[in-house]
Amino acid sequence: MLISDRIHKGMHVVVMGLGVSGRAAVSYLLACGARVAISESRTLLQMKKEELNFINSLDLDYECGGHSTSLLQNADMIVVSPGVPFDLPILDRARERGVAVVGELAVAASALDAPVVAVTGTNGKTTVTSLIGELLRCAGKKVFVGGNIGTPLFEYLLDPKPVDAVVLEVSSFQLESSGGFHPDVALLLNVTPDHLERHEGLDSYTAAKRRIFVNQQPKDIAILNGDDPICRRIVGGFKAGKTFLFGHGHDCRARVSTERVVVGFGETVETYTLAGTAMSGNTGALNVAAAVLAARSLGCPAEDIRKGLRQFVPGPHRLAKVCELDGVGYYDDSKATNTGAVLSALEHFDGNVILIAGGRDKGDDYTLLRQAVGEKVKKLVLIGEAAPKIAEKLLGAAAISFAETMEQAVKTAAGDAVSGDTVLLSPSCSSFDMFDNYGHRGRAFADAVGKLPMHREQKESGQ
Repeated sequence: MLISDRIHKGMHVVVMGLGVSGRAAVSYLLACGARVAISESRTLLQMKKEELNFINSLDLDYECGGHSTSLLQNADMIVVSPGVPFDLPILDRARERGVAVVGELAVAASALDAPVVAVTGTNGKTTVTSLIGELLRCAGKKVFVGGNIGTPLFEYLLDPKPVDAVVLEVSSFQLESSGGFHPDVALLLNVTPDHLERHEGLDSYTAAKRRIFVNQQPKDIAILNGDDPICRRIVGGFKAGKTFLFGHGHDCRARVSTERVVVGFGETVETYTLAGTAMSGNTGALNVAAAVLAARSLGCPAEDIRKGLRQFVPGPHRLAKVCELDGVGYYDDSKATNTGAVLSALEHFDGNVILIAGGRDKGDDYTLLRQAVGEKVKKLVLIGEAAPKIAEKLLGAAAISFAETMEQAVKTAAGDAVSGDTVLLSPSCSSFDMFDNYGHRGRAFADAVGKLPMHREQKESGQ
């Protein structure tokens, strides 16, 4: 029996973590008739205004500044938000008492009536999730797109609309606590080191990603990156009836080049041209290949998919060109929060890159950047808490400068740039040391770039 089948009126549920997902969980569980309490590790002073307003609007037991046994000991179920480590000792003790410790995917598992497409991976999952939604809509299907992006799943379940498909981005944190969740179509885009400060190492991180397939059944479909060595290693042992690979290999159902994707489906071979779309290039082609396999698996006609590819626009802060000044291109890739994403970004440029990187360290191995930085980057401008660590790992690969603020970093980069160069923000770190999120960081970069003409005029006038 799935976890969601056991939710009943009067059931005592503790929600741990009061971010966006946690607040949606509280609202959903109350709507189910559960008796809900809240446990938050942050103090009241550390919490945001909307979180405090949410607590004050409800007559619930709650605690802040840590998770206590006294609040959790009488719980029938504990629902953990994605930001809460799933292996906390207090959660282990709750499991020993027979308490169900789950996340939103587990609770929602049997409440989703439409076919579910779930997308995970270290990089590209937001783009692929959004692209699948676009392709399905172009085929005339009603779609909910959300999960780890946009609308939380709990929020959707509070007022579900009839849809033909549910398309979810799911993170490794969500998959750790996914219980009996099983998607009809599951995609694993790639696995490179990320979030190692939370996971105990790459093997643990990989195991979390692999959970997207563990509950699939013979009627389901698994889609993996045939170019990724870790994806290759874990292929097999799935219960899914069909496994499709995408990439450059001859055994890939969807084969890619920089300007097209060729898909063998049934008796036909379909070609999807990427020239003139926002998805040209190797990384874009891999993302398209994954999305096309998912869309075709749900019955989308090839011509509707081609239409969707032509009109799709990726989200902001993903290798987005901000502007060109004096022959220097400025690119915002703030979403690149790990080394794999930075490597993908550098593939787009022939060289002469001034790279702005740094932020809060997530346990990544920055030595993985040495070769690409040595080949493509003329100077590194480092910011944030991880700047000394990155500098140590990349010493000698390129010239290095440090900056205290984003504006200073952009001014430093612009001062070293000449016509034909590229200034690229691709941090390889999370943003939370200096910014609210990667979007805030990207906007700060764009704002700083926008001030460059003013700084130049002041310099020329001697101010």
